[in-house]
Amino acid sequence: MENRDRVIGMLESFLFMAGNEGLTIAQLIALTELEESEILVLLERLLTNYEERIESGITLKLFGGAYQLVTKAEYANDIKRLLENPAPHSITKASLEVLAIIAYKQPVTRVEIDDLRGVKSDGPVNTLISRGFIMENGRSEGTGRAILYGTTDLFLDRFGLSSLKSLPPLMLEENNVQEDTDLFMTQFQEVFGEKE
Repeated sequence: MENRDRVIGMLESFLFMAGNEGLTIAQLIALTELEESEILVLLERLLTNYEERIESGITLKLFGGAYQLVTKAEYANDIKRLLENPAPHSITKASLEVLAIIAYKQPVTRVEIDDLRGVKSDGPVNTLISRGFIMENGRSEGTGRAILYGTTDLFLDRFGLSSLKSLPPLMLEENNVQEDTDLFMTQFQEVFGEKE
């Protein structure tokens, strides 16, 4: 067997990458080419390492035949606090553009967003969905029944808006956007800590 510590580290890496799905003994055997008995000994050692280290917030559990790395029960209240008050995330300029388009034109399809921006918007749309700022808001009536997107209550909350009617008016003058809208875009950038 390879260096025992290295194999334990390898198992830990595999389990971390597997996430919530975890890995079964059969999968670990295939990945390491070790015998089941050897893997069980190494998993027990990994568990002992986690349990003995007071500064470790994770441990190893067996759920439904799959081993998973999970947070320790004693940190449940701390994790709850994190989930209730997530740290602010920066957001790209492309995502800000897409969010502004959806905020003002909703419900809107991805094709309409792409047409307005002149580039594909798949990445920014997926990012905004994963962050909870936009959601699917039905399907269009046309051919293909494209998904319609709209903003969420989290969007309103994050920008201190009571409703979409609170958005500053969007008035275009040829190629320039009125000052109110410029101020709103500045607010977008400030709220999200824009990164280029």
